[in-house]
Amino acid sequence: MLVLVAPGQGSQAPGFLQPWLELPGVADRLGEWSDVVGLDLVRYGTEADADEIRDTAVAQPLLVAGALLSAGALFGADGVPAPADALGAIAGHSVGELPAAAISGVLSEREAMALVARRATAMAKAAAVTETGMSAVLGGEPAEVDARLAELGLVAANNNGGGQLVAAGTTEQLAALAADKPAGARVMPLKVAGAFHTAYMAPAVAEMEEAARDLTPGDPSVPFVSNADGAVVETGAEVLRRLVAQVSSPVRWDLCVDRFSALGITAMIELLPGGTLASLARRNLPGVARVAIKRPDQLDAARTLIAEHAHQSPEPAE
Repeated sequence: MLVLVAPGQGSQAPGFLQPWLELPGVADRLGEWSDVVGLDLVRYGTEADADEIRDTAVAQPLLVAGALLSAGALFGADGVPAPADALGAIAGHSVGELPAAAISGVLSEREAMALVARRATAMAKAAAVTETGMSAVLGGEPAEVDARLAELGLVAANNNGGGQLVAAGTTEQLAALAADKPAGARVMPLKVAGAFHTAYMAPAVAEMEEAARDLTPGDPSVPFVSNADGAVVETGAEVLRRLVAQVSSPVRWDLCVDRFSALGITAMIELLPGGTLASLARRNLPGVARVAIKRPDQLDAARTLIAEHAHQSPEPAE
């Protein structure tokens, strides 16, 4: 059973869209989406430095565009079945849920780009109120890690499974965590501009609700696995509701991985800019074939995976 996943914020790198501009139609699509989001996605994806694309208002539209471009190139090739025929499930990590929603038919690509533009600016605005951030916490005894976060008032904004949490809170709280780590744990600051998926993002939820109000989502054509709890969501209305609530709610990627296992995953393709989720799968889903798409020359390997795994179906949702 093949799962398609889209990465989240922090996976972007300077110039990651450069090789994709050589593909037919890519420049036109980026130009169209640039008009939608009010950003020059070509410049940001090819010329901007790491600090520029770290900006939440830039990073999120750039990541959704990258995932959608790679999906279009992957499934647009002759002989490759459509996502509804090829995939047993689809999911995205945080902002990656937006391209996942578009690929599964819940939103159009244009709607996904418009929604991520609103999401990104709202989250950037919320992040500017208080100086906050996020740090990965790797290893350590889970109970001790949880206790230390609680002691400092930090929130486990992401649980990525395999002993990897992402703590979120003020810069002072994160500095205290780095200075006095739980036994056996490493703490690594992340290149994000705020405490996402926490109560600090509550103002952004209201803006997302307003942005989503006029949308008419379709039901997903591919089983959509939600960050909220790893559930398979069957209606577009519920997917959209969760996309809105997700802004201030923890990302439970560990539960998504559990769902993939329960469905019988045999292979995973991670869309552009791939690497993070495929690396997690190496630890958390041993034996599962993986392709992480970074460059167009990796599309053939992904298509091979589709050919080998496309006809396997997931178990019915609980």
